[in-house]
Amino acid sequence: MISLAGRDILQSWGKFVFTGMGLGLLIGATLTMAGVYRGMVDDARVLLDNSGADLWVVQQGTLGPYAESSSLYDDTWRGIRAMPGVARAANVTYLTMQVARGDRDVRAMVVGVVPGGPGEPGQPGFLVAGRHITRSHYEAVADVATGFALGDEIRIRRNRYTVVGLTRRMVSSGGDPMVFIPLRDAQEAQFLKDNDAIVRQRRRTARNPAFDRPGVPGLLDAVIASQSVNPYVNAVLVRVAPGLAPEDVAEPIRRWKRLQVYSRAQMEEILIGKLIATSARQIGLFLVILAIVSAAIVAFIIYTLTLGKIREIAVLKLIGTKNATIASMILQQAIGLGLIGFVVGKVAATLWAPIFPRNIVLETGDAARAIVAVLTICALASTMAIRAALRVDPAEAVGG
Repeated sequence: MISLAGRDILQSWGKFVFTGMGLGLLIGATLTMAGVYRGMVDDARVLLDNSGADLWVVQQGTLGPYAESSSLYDDTWRGIRAMPGVARAANVTYLTMQVARGDRDVRAMVVGVVPGGPGEPGQPGFLVAGRHITRSHYEAVADVATGFALGDEIRIRRNRYTVVGLTRRMVSSGGDPMVFIPLRDAQEAQFLKDNDAIVRQRRRTARNPAFDRPGVPGLLDAVIASQSVNPYVNAVLVRVAPGLAPEDVAEPIRRWKRLQVYSRAQMEEILIGKLIATSARQIGLFLVILAIVSAAIVAFIIYTLTLGKIREIAVLKLIGTKNATIASMILQQAIGLGLIGFVVGKVAATLWAPIFPRNIVLETGDAARAIVAVLTICALASTMAIRAALRVDPAEAVGG
């Protein structure tokens, strides 16, 4: 009966193969959607790995610095650095924006880091070309995904930066490539006002009677100057001394500094369980829709093929073929269609994943679960055709 199913497939191989290819593209889209979710999780973990931190100190009551806004005074790191068990502490800022190079804009996460080598928390762990940021102003290290090259001049707000180093796989949780600049420049860029806004603010300050004190010379100038300085950062990245548990170091910081402290496990839970949760539900809904569409396609084509051979099925019944044998033939055709679709889908997903605008992670486990799901869907979709075949009257084999 296997040969009977095969012979039937060969007689309508064109329709069968093209349907399998169409089904395969749907399966490829399903694998890609699963890969997008895996890529989002991978980007979140890469973000945490690349920060070089064991603890994230942020504003109390927030989920910062990635899932929520967080603001700390930029001198907070000194008190944290003096806490027991803290090996290193460094300020960091994060700002997602458009970075301009000539007439081309690139969406990137601009990270403000303390100039220095790769040992400082927040600094990129390795470079593929160039050097790290060593000056306090106007130098940048960019991820290769931005398309920037060594020596390129890029514009962030009103300032221009020279790319002195290139790194790889330094991305935000949203997949945006990172551009590292000195911390002071990043603080300025985060709250930089346009020239007209600065002039209006200075006029507003000058009209304030509180600063019109003849006995305090230079007070107004000092206030105006302070308004153009940003004394805040988004987080303090902490590296724990060897041999100590991160939570043992985090608890005193929470108690005495009145700040929120997250460990690596807690930060990963925030990124994956909260920040990516909505996207995960959306992707899950798409997977359900694609599964329903795939089942409908398989059911339709198998049912159509079955109706096209009603007389042949009647002949089989007339010569004494068992219903189980006929059902097996139809089921084998459905399974064969699913296998063709899975092979086409897996090849398609593998081919277009590298050129996809987001990071796609195609895991073997997802492929194994996909083929089981495809075969199950094909088997269930064939039931309608099997029921139609089993209702065929053997008398139709000799009918007009």
